[in-house]
Formats: sequence, structure tokens, C-alpha cells
Amino acid sequence: MFFLFLVGNPTHPKPVKLIASLICNQAEFFYLALKKMIIHWGDIDFVSEIMDFDFTHYYEPEMGKNLWRRIISFKTLISPDKIATIKHLTNQIEKLLSSKPKKRTVNVDPGYINEYHLILSTTKPCPHRPYLNAGIYADLTLIYKEKSFHALPWTYPDYRSEEIIAIMNSLRSKYLFQLRKGLFWNSDSDN
Repeated sequence: MFFLFLVGNPTHPKPVKLIASLICNQAEFFYLALKKMIIHWGDIDFVSEIMDFDFTHYYEPEMGKNLWRRIISFKTLISPDKIATIKHLTNQIEKLLSSKPKKRTVNVDPGYINEYHLILSTTKPCPHRPYLNAGIYADLTLIYKEKSFHALPWTYPDYRSEEIIAIMNSLRSKYLFQLRKGLFWNSDSDN
């Protein structure tokens, strides 16, 4: 008896849209982090309005009260396999801008959008977070279906908000336009 098995051929993934969420309570630290990020990943093509970060008090002991968030995205698309390296670099930016050891002034959470989902990178393992490399995990935060991003059972409450979902939908549209126009960088880049 002869069985025919079709084997899939590995392909390179499409480039993705690099985004980051920055949480802080002073504009000075937001802009300092932004400047450092631009050095690594190029021009910004989106900066959200300031959004109150009041879904949790998790960061207050370290960063203080009256925290707010802004979401940014970068003009140049990246290879998705770069996200672990990017997370390490954003951790270095956080440390560089810290007021003292273990007292961050800004929290930077990088991730990416593609046509299917929003992935955030994290150092915290969980059952729904596959390991990438170098101590970094991928958090499947939102999935795209029925013409919008949707939360999953483990999605953080702030990422479930209509405001953030609207931002991610808009960034996905921008990303798809960039793909159609071929506006992305060489995936062999180190960053």
C-alpha cells in the first residue's frame, strides 16, 4: 500500500508592523524613550492620544500614580522573528531611564500587528505564551476576525477596551496598505 503525504514547504513570514505601548506619568520620559526607540527602529508613523492607565494599580508601587499610556507604531515593517531582540532592547531603554534600580520611569511593551493578530512580547511565561528565545515569550493578545480585532480569555482588560481595539484596527489597515505598496525593510537587519 502506498500513501502520499503532502509536505508543506516552509516560507518566510510576511513582515509585520512594529508597535509599542508606553506607560509613564511624565511626558519627559515618554519622549526620551521615544527618541531611543527611533534610533533603533526608525520613524514613527502613529502616536495615540494620552489614555489614562487605570485598569490596574500593578505599576504604581514602582512608577507612581497618575499613569497614562500612549501607543506608537513604526513606519518601517520588520521581520516577526526580531521581536525578542526588540524586547531586550526596550528593556535596556527602561533600565537606562530608571530613576534608581527597580524603579522604572517608563514601561515599554513592544509587539507587532499582522493581518491575523496582535502579538506582545513579554518575559513572563504563561500557558498561552509560546517561548520565542532568549527568555522572551509571545503573548497572543488580540485576533482579527469579522472585520475587527477581538479579545481572548486571557487578554488584559485595557487591551479589551474599545479605544485600544479601534487603534489596533486602524494600525492593521495602515499595515495592509504598507504591504500592498511594498513599504518594508530588509528582514536580514539585526534590529
